[in-house]
Amino acid sequence: MEAELLEIKNFLLQYPPFSDLPDDVIDHVTQSVEISYFRQNTPIIHFGDHIQDLYLIRSGIVEVFRHNGELYNRLTQGGLFGQMGLLIKNRVRFPVTAIEDTLVYCIPDAVFQELYNNYDNFADFVEIENNARLRQAVSSKKEENDLTTSKVKALLTRDAPFIDQNSSIQQTAIKMAEENISSILIIDPDLLNDNEEDISPVVGIITDRDLCTRVLAEGIDASAPVSSVMTHEVVSLDHNAYVYEAMLTMLRYNVHHMPILKDKKTIGILEATDIVRYESQNSLLLVSSLFQQPSIADLAIVSHEVKDSFVRMVNEDANSHMVGTAMSVIGRSFTQRIIELAEEQLGAAPIPFCFIALGSMGRDEQLIVTDQDNALILDDSYDEQKHGEYFKSLAEIVCDGLDQCGYSYCTGEIMASNPQWRMTLREWETCFADWIDNPNPQALLNTSIFFDLDGVYGRLKWAEQLNGFIVRRARKNNRFLACLARNSLNRTPPLGFFKSFVMENDGRHKNSINLKRRGTAPLADLIRVHALAVGSRAKNSFERLDDIIDAAILPKGRAQDLRDAMEFISMVRIRHQADDVEQGNDPDNNIEPENLSDFEKRNLKDAFQILSNAQNFLKFRYQANTHFK
Repeated sequence: MEAELLEIKNFLLQYPPFSDLPDDVIDHVTQSVEISYFRQNTPIIHFGDHIQDLYLIRSGIVEVFRHNGELYNRLTQGGLFGQMGLLIKNRVRFPVTAIEDTLVYCIPDAVFQELYNNYDNFADFVEIENNARLRQAVSSKKEENDLTTSKVKALLTRDAPFIDQNSSIQQTAIKMAEENISSILIIDPDLLNDNEEDISPVVGIITDRDLCTRVLAEGIDASAPVSSVMTHEVVSLDHNAYVYEAMLTMLRYNVHHMPILKDKKTIGILEATDIVRYESQNSLLLVSSLFQQPSIADLAIVSHEVKDSFVRMVNEDANSHMVGTAMSVIGRSFTQRIIELAEEQLGAAPIPFCFIALGSMGRDEQLIVTDQDNALILDDSYDEQKHGEYFKSLAEIVCDGLDQCGYSYCTGEIMASNPQWRMTLREWETCFADWIDNPNPQALLNTSIFFDLDGVYGRLKWAEQLNGFIVRRARKNNRFLACLARNSLNRTPPLGFFKSFVMENDGRHKNSINLKRRGTAPLADLIRVHALAVGSRAKNSFERLDDIIDAAILPKGRAQDLRDAMEFISMVRIRHQADDVEQGNDPDNNIEPENLSDFEKRNLKDAFQILSNAQNFLKFRYQANTHFK
């Protein structure tokens, strides 16, 4: 071997993963190497560019960046870069710049793929870098961007200030001045220490602007109770909501101060000025435009922009929780605007009501391939003869309008337009109690949809009350949890005996895998069982996993494995749908494994194996005569 090639071979043998390869393979790699030189401060690879080589640093130092310019890593002699791009569609994921004069060995993509496919140690090294393979795959997709990863709880700087509802306006203003705050919560002291009911002690909020416009401008006596001028309907968010969701909510309700809740208790107030730097103009403009549309026909025209917004988020590397939340907020916004238009046509509702979203929208996990699942909660004063026709018309307008806007009718007729799913709050509680106490197959099927509910319009507190009722009743019923656990095993991951993919064998989607039916749906089902068992009030699967982790009911590391599996399968599904949109095809949930990279296939199998193991654990944990701890 020539002296130059011998020097390259000896260098390769010093560093993993090459040091573990057979000698004849090292010779093959050595002969394929090309040498490149980059001067100080010279870019080596740019984000999004086509990549065709694996880079091994012979001498010098490079810096690896995220595509937003944030420093990700610094590498020196023996360091590898470019592997993630070679594994995922041959596009550079992390741009690299030489910060000193740098010499690199370039190993062609074809040789890299040979090593990756034939030598597990090599494949593991370039994928995991001392972490679990799937976890690394998931984390490498996360864009370190405040918009997609920061939650509103990270923006809070102080506890939520509050004052008794019986205090005067002047006392309230004095407290706001003393504490240098621009808003304060108004509470009912009788509810402050009441832990029996799912009723928040917060009955209102008042801001410095309110004191100006409602008190000074109107000449109200400062000795009057603050409750007489406060805002009664308080818009709030959970502490695990993303900054993105907070922006959309503030825009929707035109509020500048919003209480943030944890376990139903207010832990702070988020102000609009806190999140100015998190603005995402594209999505905000889309939601904002929905509420400006004068008719359902105009909403239907705007609905075509939803797919574009979805693709933009995917291309900006938003994670699955971010995408699901954004799509759900957009779906709720369509619903809210259609209800507003229906009320303009029908007149104000004769009694209070709450329109609720169910299923994936209720969990903040909606994507662009979806139908509508919804229902109505009616005030207990509901009288069919007096009020029936109004709510029948309202429900039909909303469901027909959603269908026009791309949210197709539910084939199982789980919609408010079905009179079966228009009930009073008391009737809903009776219905849910019957499903929990008598868990027959139809009841269990219903719970998988209805037990993921979220208020969209009207008396939103009723939705929270129903959620609380479900959790309290289900947690105490071992038989129900056992039946729900068994029912969640009906959809199994698509893995064969030798860990090969099991695909559809007939129909339009022959030789494909439905990632919703065989992946994310069974994951959501089993997470729901654990969440109910620990009394979690969370609706989103990832947030339910937070509560499951806190409760420590799973073997160490298993809940994090479930999180990684859900994220990876969801992102493969999301990217597949985005690719369909960009190629002008109708998006669906079916992927063909032959179109996946080896990296995606391998990690998808890992994710399905985690699901399979989790289902096996579920089978033995939940039994009707067992007390769950």
